[in-house]
Amino acid sequence: MQNILKRPLWLNKKINLSGLSEMKSVLRDFNLHTVCEEAACPNIGECFHQGEVTFMILGDICTRECKFCNVDSKIPQAIDCNEPRRIAEAVRKLNLKHVVITSVTRDDLEDGGADVFYQTILTVRGSNKDVKIEVLIPDFKGDEQALGKVIEAKPDIIGHNVETVSRLYAEVRPQAYYKRSLRVLKAVKEFNSEIYTKSSLMLGLGEEESEVLAVLRDLRKVECDFLSLGQYLRPSLKHFSVKEYIAPDRFEYYKIQALDLGFSHVESAPYVRSSYHAAEYLTGM
Repeated sequence: MQNILKRPLWLNKKINLSGLSEMKSVLRDFNLHTVCEEAACPNIGECFHQGEVTFMILGDICTRECKFCNVDSKIPQAIDCNEPRRIAEAVRKLNLKHVVITSVTRDDLEDGGADVFYQTILTVRGSNKDVKIEVLIPDFKGDEQALGKVIEAKPDIIGHNVETVSRLYAEVRPQAYYKRSLRVLKAVKEFNSEIYTKSSLMLGLGEEESEVLAVLRDLRKVECDFLSLGQYLRPSLKHFSVKEYIAPDRFEYYKIQALDLGFSHVESAPYVRSSYHAAEYLTGM
């Protein structure tokens, strides 16, 4: 029998799904996927109500099997060449000012889907002149030519999540590599230092405090600008188990440490996710 930790009181967040029909209607009308829905994000009610959404391109089937993720891992679909146009139209209809675009990982594609990111960024910007565009990208298996294609489109922010500490990668992200993720963030700055970079960690997977602080230092060494820290919440019993619930004061402690290291903006709290309050990262920049 699995040992399941009881959730503490600070995680008793009321999730209000009322009043979301307009957002969901637009997403269905344009046949679009969101990580908000596919990953069963606990902030979906709050974000949709505030007109915030993270589009997920390249289908809804991932080629990797990370032990924390709720996105399906099967045989992926063919590329939808009209997806960039539909996203641009949805952005305009929803009057979004800050757009987050992420994807499943597509190791089956030669460029990992980089060209679709490129086309989506350009199409969204072409139809929505003043919109801020943030992308959350996979590692493209370390292919810097693919990464360069995304950078060429000049999004305002390029995010790539390290997700956890190096020691836990074999268990939690068996098809990813910690140092490769750091190289992705470093390469963005080497290609174009004017693009902001961002990363995220989930806490509660069994990491030690010293390991978290080491990751923060590693991220600053590659000039990562923005950081989000949140509590890992197990999507189902088949996923990696929660080892610890991190208290709010420890999230605040990590935030202070991160800011002292030089991050320009940090979101750190139990329900923070990589796209949560996304527009606030650019405030004052």
